[in-house]
Amino acid sequence: MKIDRHAKTVDLDPRDPAFFNDPYPVYEEIRTVSPTFFWNEYGMWCFTGFADVSRLLRDKRFGRQILHVATREELGLAPPKPHLSDFDAVEAHSLLELEPPAHTRLRTLVNRAFVSRQVEKLRPEIAALTHATIDRFAADGEVELIKAFAEPIPVSVIARMLGVPQERCDDLLDWSHAMVRMYMFETDEAAEHAANQAALDFADCLTELIAERRRHPTDDLLSHMITSERGGDRLSDAELISTSVLLLNAGHEATVHQTGNAVKAILENGLDHQDLFKDDGSTAAAIEESLRYDAPLHMFTRYALEDVVLDGGIEITKGQEIGLTLGAANRDPRQFAEPASFVAGRPDQANVTFGAGIHFCIGAPLARLELQVSLPILFERLPGLRLADTPRYRDAYHFHGLERLDLAW
Repeated sequence: MKIDRHAKTVDLDPRDPAFFNDPYPVYEEIRTVSPTFFWNEYGMWCFTGFADVSRLLRDKRFGRQILHVATREELGLAPPKPHLSDFDAVEAHSLLELEPPAHTRLRTLVNRAFVSRQVEKLRPEIAALTHATIDRFAADGEVELIKAFAEPIPVSVIARMLGVPQERCDDLLDWSHAMVRMYMFETDEAAEHAANQAALDFADCLTELIAERRRHPTDDLLSHMITSERGGDRLSDAELISTSVLLLNAGHEATVHQTGNAVKAILENGLDHQDLFKDDGSTAAAIEESLRYDAPLHMFTRYALEDVVLDGGIEITKGQEIGLTLGAANRDPRQFAEPASFVAGRPDQANVTFGAGIHFCIGAPLARLELQVSLPILFERLPGLRLADTPRYRDAYHFHGLERLDLAW
């Protein structure tokens, strides 16, 4: 890493294993120079301060979408790539990529299924699924936790919620991994072709399922989205596909990463799981601290919807992106006492792990519940759980999750 203190620029390769395996010392070194810096590899201003990130997530001068206020020609953007046409079609109606009024309309039609009181009804089902998953490896004395535990539980839960058959869960994981690669640093053409094929296969699967649910509605989220209306307005098939893909991808991806990150944090810090998970209140506090301590997403980007001058005289022109480094903000010493320490129940508990503002993660209540249910059961069922090898993170910045977590007991 090279820091130009005068220009506040940073040269830092996001694919450097020393960085993506432990980005926090790097964030702190950058923060000593400037909480706001220009990341040359990304070509954008990035923000590490908790207050700045929290504020900019809510700032309506920035958004996830830009072509609703400017043309590609105005912004100097390249035309769409023909070999990404199917991927772009799925993204065209994604909640994550839309701004009001389109975002407001879509979110209103799907939000009811993800409010806390609805999600809480899933607690017994998640507990049963957790026990059944552990049953498959409990007698082995060792496990690679990401593939055996962290992945199957959340993908199974979100598939059941939507009404996607359980036998398609492996396909969902494959499609999701291919599509999510598009949001990582330096996507190559092979990854683009893979993402486009995954989007096409995903859409074909959902098209068949939507047609079936129109003929025979059931008590699942897809049927709910098909029949939901507001003032006579309903979701089109294209919107149903985009929304379902987003919910399936986002509904498990972050939870997979956070499960591994949380277990790693508990074991590396030598924490007593019986104390962490002694009741519902302490369990919720421990999970919240794990979300702050080692978040599953480290950057969220937004476009400037107009020319903006930010604190310090930083000029952002319309169409430029900014990077909100969530992982760094969650370790900001101006916000948290002992930010590098895992302190369950800390009085200054807060985090920006699920974002803020209109794009606050719609699945946050579900992710929190899955972690609050599954992790206490894991530690209770496998007494003596310990690290069997050094955990390794994936080369997948700005996502932050483990490639492997080898455990023994």
